[in-house]
Amino acid sequence: MTYRKTPKPQGARESGRPPASEEPTLSTDVRVWKINQVRSKRAPYQLRWTVAGKVKTASFATVTLADHRRSELVKAMRKGEAFDVVSGLPESELRAAAAKANARPDPSWLEFSREYMASRWRTSAAKTREGLADSLATVALAMMEDGKRAPSPEEARLAVRWAVVPAHEGDEPPEDLAAATAWLQHRSLPLSALSDPRVIRDIQYRLSFKLDDSPAAGETYKRRRRGFNTAMEYAIECGYLDANPLAGVKRAGSTRGDVVDPRVLVNAIQGGQLLTAVSYVGSVHRNRGRRLVAFFACQLYAAMRPAEVVGLRERDCYLPEKGWGTLTLQETRPVSGKKWTDSGKRHDKRGLKSREIKADRPVPIPPPLVAMLREHIREFGVATDGRVFANERGDVLGTSSYWRVWQDARPIALPPEKVDSPLAHRPYDLRHTCITNWLNAGVPVAEVARRAGNSPEVIHRRYEGCIDGHEEVNNKKIEKAMGWGEAS
Repeated sequence: MTYRKTPKPQGARESGRPPASEEPTLSTDVRVWKINQVRSKRAPYQLRWTVAGKVKTASFATVTLADHRRSELVKAMRKGEAFDVVSGLPESELRAAAAKANARPDPSWLEFSREYMASRWRTSAAKTREGLADSLATVALAMMEDGKRAPSPEEARLAVRWAVVPAHEGDEPPEDLAAATAWLQHRSLPLSALSDPRVIRDIQYRLSFKLDDSPAAGETYKRRRRGFNTAMEYAIECGYLDANPLAGVKRAGSTRGDVVDPRVLVNAIQGGQLLTAVSYVGSVHRNRGRRLVAFFACQLYAAMRPAEVVGLRERDCYLPEKGWGTLTLQETRPVSGKKWTDSGKRHDKRGLKSREIKADRPVPIPPPLVAMLREHIREFGVATDGRVFANERGDVLGTSSYWRVWQDARPIALPPEKVDSPLAHRPYDLRHTCITNWLNAGVPVAEVARRAGNSPEVIHRRYEGCIDGHEEVNNKKIEKAMGWGEAS
């Protein structure tokens, strides 16, 4: 039996504690004496007892505390317990002290979430921080007690997302989150609850579904699950858990939710019509749409992510008067929100996605895009820091700005039956179109992956569709191969 130091009763001072490394020597030769009063202002009541002839003492602030301690020792004697010769403690107290000292810490989910976010904050990008907070907040819905005054799922998620930001430690929560935060502080389940199969099933459900009980997108589930898995790795590293409780648990249903829907892809004519429509959005004086034509063209003809286009600088562009040019991508400006960035601004300044900080990605661009970028720089110039695209005030171009222009342009460019369809519903669908066009043109998958900044595995998995209207072309190829065209 390994001895661990036992906390003293409040107001007591006991003598004769052994070093933690010593094994206790036990004896049943125990005598307990009456309580005496000594000259001490802090602990005037002294209890004395002997173990194997060795005198032990404990001093207390009140006679009640001293009498209670004496009763505990006498009770242990009557039960036949052996006492430790060095410390004078009954064997049951030695076992309890050792168990308490060796007990695994068991923080609540909210406490653990705060600790984990603090450990990841300095080394994580703003988007990563926000994604981790969303994962922790999603799991928190399964890791809190029910009750009449329990917050709604949306309130609980917002409260956790606020509480895990290290800068908010010690601050009072916003008024609309105060009640939910207080509930979570007192009713958040401990990590040990992860051993309950019912809790694990609920966590898996929360990761897989939205708050309205509709299935979450495949990428959303993967991001949430990845965030939870990394949190569990930290919990294992800290000794809170022995294993990831979700290891081996798979999402029910289809796992191909990240495959690109062919219905969102545009053909060459539709792509040109959309870019032309963008130029008509906004008044001539403000040039709201015209300053974004080349912005969207970078996605349609170079498969750039919106955050990569926002971060594009003039020095990254090789734009010859004739022929193909090159964009050497090095920087992205993803939108994360002020509370997630180190700068306190909505846009984070990062390197390329899934690459080393200083890595770049050269992307050849066709002559039409070269001409558009040259014309854009000639007409609108560049921002003070060299960025090609900026808002009307010269600041970083926000998601809401180009999203509104895109939504205004679609009804201008597309026929009514296409406006309500998924066709080019998001600007990001232009990137999907470009990658699909490269594949259909016969560009090797490895080269497509290099230009797009993906892995070949992702390209194979996601881009299985065809551009809008291309199905008929493929059908004619099949008819010709089968000899059906001639027969008809």
